[in-house]
Amino acid sequence: MSGRGKFDASRRRLLKSGAALAATAAVGIAPRFLGLGHAYAEGTLAPGMVGGPWGFPGAERYQYGPDTPEGRAIEGLKALKGAGKAPDKIVMMLSEGSVGHLTKAYPAEGPTVKEVFEKETGITIEIVGVPSGQEFTKTMQDIATKAGGLDIYAVEWNRLGDLAETGGLANLDEFAEQYRPEWDDPERGYMNGAKGVSLLNKYRGSIYGVSVDGDFQTWIVRKDLFEDPAEQKAFEAEYGYPLRYPRTFAELDQIATFFHRPDKGLFGCTDLRNQGWGYTNWYQRYVSLGTPNRMLFDLEANPLINSPEGVQAATEYVKSLSYHSPDAISWGWPEQYGNMAEGGAAMTCAFSNMPKFLDNPANAGSKVTGRMDSMLPPGRELDGHLVRRSVLWLNLSASVSSQSKHPEACYLLLQWLGSSRIYSWMTANPAGYFDPFQLANFDDPLVQETYHKYQVDTIRATAERSVPTINYPGATAFHNALDENLVAACTGAKTPEQAMEDTEREWKRIVRRIGEDKLTDAIRTNAEAWPTVLDPVDA
Repeated sequence: MSGRGKFDASRRRLLKSGAALAATAAVGIAPRFLGLGHAYAEGTLAPGMVGGPWGFPGAERYQYGPDTPEGRAIEGLKALKGAGKAPDKIVMMLSEGSVGHLTKAYPAEGPTVKEVFEKETGITIEIVGVPSGQEFTKTMQDIATKAGGLDIYAVEWNRLGDLAETGGLANLDEFAEQYRPEWDDPERGYMNGAKGVSLLNKYRGSIYGVSVDGDFQTWIVRKDLFEDPAEQKAFEAEYGYPLRYPRTFAELDQIATFFHRPDKGLFGCTDLRNQGWGYTNWYQRYVSLGTPNRMLFDLEANPLINSPEGVQAATEYVKSLSYHSPDAISWGWPEQYGNMAEGGAAMTCAFSNMPKFLDNPANAGSKVTGRMDSMLPPGRELDGHLVRRSVLWLNLSASVSSQSKHPEACYLLLQWLGSSRIYSWMTANPAGYFDPFQLANFDDPLVQETYHKYQVDTIRATAERSVPTINYPGATAFHNALDENLVAACTGAKTPEQAMEDTEREWKRIVRRIGEDKLTDAIRTNAEAWPTVLDPVDA
């Protein structure tokens, strides 16, 4: 009980100090953009353009001609409208933290995404916001009860397999073939081209979703600590090598231990350890134990985690609690963001939007503005290479409900939202969670302005080194089993060895329940998207 009391006191102190910023991050709005309206000169498009935003410098970058994915989507909707085959309204479910991307103008003198779409098509978008983490539950309720209250769902990308198996999602192959979205465009499309599209939008070879997010987990550092001459001198004296951003997990553990000074309000590292979020950080330690990757399953659907590599990753995962907050097991991202805003950690691994919200001069409450930087994920020296791996996790994917009376119109809205011009404009908006993941996003000046150039470069390089989480049928059950056993290891209820053994046993049951044949196909497709990038040992 006394230990619990310390945990609570520590958490209250941190939350109190970071409450305003955590709340800001929770709604995804940076202060300087709050409450601003827009006053634009409506209707000004560049020559040859038929649609898109207007009224702010650079707006022409997001405008489009008739033979573009955006132009074809709008023209298709106009044709459906003229034929009486389009709805007056499309009901779209979104997590509350991402609604602002569509409803708040950015830059302030321009229109909103919602306004542009409604003006060009005459179709209203009704947005139903749901709390973060409840997207899958709400979607399943709509499917199971056959309520038909939603035309579009937006759910974590790796739920596509589970949802498609219920019959609750419309197959979008026919519409994509007709309207040619160009998600695999080599200059503007998804990273990894067709493989990226297959990973994010498809299940068993068919399109069931359109990606509208990034969420490659990225590593953030307090550069002021690393650049401090006194810290550099003290670290080198203790560890025998210069203080630097960690290249390996061994270095991460040493550097985090060096900076861990909880009596001074500084934790060594705050990559998450709680249920539902933390297992992504076990992923990174595990998958980097092979060249080019340590896989979760073999290609016959046999789990590989109950192995020396799985136990090593779990052991490290538990031991690293020594340089986290005492109540790290209960921390989610709001606590993590609030703590970093207070300057309370030397390093962390977070969603890629952390610098967008916290390294922001207009965010007067942040104590780390101008003091942040980011780095490639730590890795392992194996077989003459440095294996650095991160993980793609959460990443909202929008799908059309099979109960919708107008699936074609809904698909066209998603093609428009998820196409590179509109999505670049949308993800640059600091009023929401959506993160860059398309090639066009990384080169976009507005995205670079809000995310910072250093972070955009890190996101791109991290994405090239990121493995996908499980995205085949049973994804929820597989992850829950892993998650619960890792938490048991962190609390001491199980040893790391027992946690991996029990996870393997549960995974084998899930495999038998779903069927090895069905899973084998999905595992092979998933494996094709795993990275092959290896770095020099001295990188």
